[in-house]
Order: sequence, then structure tokens, then C-alpha cells
Amino acid sequence: MPKLSVVIITFNEEKNIGRCLDSIQGVADEIIVVDSYSTDRTEEICRSKGAKFYQHKFDGHIEQKNYAATLTTYNNVLSLDADEALDDALRKSIIAVKENWQYDGYKMNRLTNYCGKWIHHSGWYPDRKLRLFDKTKGKWGGTNPHDKYELNSGTIEGWIKGDILHYSYYTVDEHYKQLDYFSTIAAKEMFAKGKHPSFVKLYLSPAARFLQSYFIRMGFLDGSAGFTVCKLSALMTYEKYHKLKELYKAGKK
Repeated sequence: MPKLSVVIITFNEEKNIGRCLDSIQGVADEIIVVDSYSTDRTEEICRSKGAKFYQHKFDGHIEQKNYAATLTTYNNVLSLDADEALDDALRKSIIAVKENWQYDGYKMNRLTNYCGKWIHHSGWYPDRKLRLFDKTKGKWGGTNPHDKYELNSGTIEGWIKGDILHYSYYTVDEHYKQLDYFSTIAAKEMFAKGKHPSFVKLYLSPAARFLQSYFIRMGFLDGSAGFTVCKLSALMTYEKYHKLKELYKAGKK
């Protein structure tokens, strides 16, 4: 049976990492944690649960995950974030894949817990992610902070049952803080690529994002939490283009 390396990147994740590591026991043949110099108990918890712990300067989500992949002993890799965990169905699916590896990469659904409520609509589910893969067949790409694993051309991907359980935000205030952080990163990435904040992107895209998430993707079925999720998703869209506009203004000065 091919062996599996599980890779996780961390920074001050003491409240999440234990749950993540517990969920992969019996699935992982090797656990690699790449940490961005945490100042809490992240390292202690990781080492106590058998993880190989490395520290590395954080240059971006994509860069950190590609670096982490170079540290694995095995080519077959499962990538998780520290605030994620496998549900029982997904654990069984991954074990089955290990016994009969047929594809170059596998997608799976991700179910997000928002302030104690599981979000089943709002554009947040099924939120399929390619997280199980042969690392020789692709690499991490996308645009920071929204990384994604990209298989090489000519490869084949499959899908497996079960959910990644994503414990995203414990409070709405945490969501606002990460929105500010992520929108800043996104704006800098777009600026570096020469993208411009058009009127449509700045004003119409946020409105379209809310309407799509709340009505078309039935965010209203998620109750008040769904309204908040859809509202802040729209705000994220506005903020990244607003900050991009400010970067161009600063450049002219």
C-alpha cells in the first residue's frame, strides 16, 4: 500500500492544531508541519502528536505550501490547513484510496463552521478542494491568499466522499480581521500583476457577489449566519479592489 504524507502549515494555531492532528491518526504515515515561527503552544502540541516540525519564513500561502511539499518522504500527499479536520466518511475514503490509488489527485468537499453554525449554502458548500495528490504531478498555484493545487496537463483527477471540516471563525470580529488581512494580500498580488480596479470591479462586483451568494446560492437558508457570510464575502470583494485603487494612488504620488 502506498504511504501518505500529511502536510500542514501553521502560525499560532494552538486552538486548532490538536483537532486537526487527531483527525488524521490512522490515515497519515508521516505528518509534516511547517510553522511560521509561532509564539504559542503550536510546536509543543505538534511534537506531542508525532508530527515532524519545521520552521520556515512565511513568504505567502502558495510559497509555504510548495516548500512544505519538498519535505515529505512520500510522493502521495494530503494537504490540510490547521483549522481543518477530516470527518469519519472522509477518513474512510482516504484509506480506501491508499489501498487503490487510481488518480493523480482527488477532490473532496469542505464544510465550514462559522461561529458555531455549519454553513451548507451561501456559496461555501460543497466548496470542493483538491487536497489529496501525487506531488510529482502538480504544484500549488492560484493567487495569494487563495491558493489551490494545480495538476499538470494530461493528469486525471477524481472525487471522494466525505467532508473536510473547516472551523473558520469563532467570532464575527475574527472574520473582519481576516478579511482585512486577506484583502490586503490580494490587493498587493493584483498590483504586482498589473491588474487595475475598474468601476465594475470596485462597485458592481461586490453587489453581484452578495446577490449570487444570498439568493442564487441560497444563503438565506443559513439564517442570520448566512446573511453575515454573504455580506462579508461582498465586503471582501470591495476591499481588495479599494485597496488596489489606493496602491495606484500611492504609486502616482
